Amino acid sequence: MSPLAHVFALPVKAYRLLFSPWVGHNCRYHPTCSQYALEALATHGGLRGGWLAFRRVLRCHPWGASGHDPVPGQGAAQDQARESGSSKPGSSDR
Repeated sequence: MSPLAHVFALPVKAYRLLFSPWVGHNCRYHPTCSQYALEALATHGGLRGGWLAFRRVLRCHPWGASGHDPVPGQGAAQDQARESGSSKPGSSDR
């Protein structure tokens, strides 16, 4: 995580520690907005991750959508990590 992402993650972590237990678990999305923010900051850095987290919080309102909303680009990074550990399809190990 970049230094800017660490700075942006501090208020999110403080919210999760101090306010989230009092507010309850009434999240419209999975993962929660705070978890989404931490994942976006870790995946995309301070600027893009902060922008994605800000947009997500704006989408979270009573008239908004709900359901599964993963961080964009996170699945591709996981797929690449999985593929780098295995051989390419069609290649022979002989």
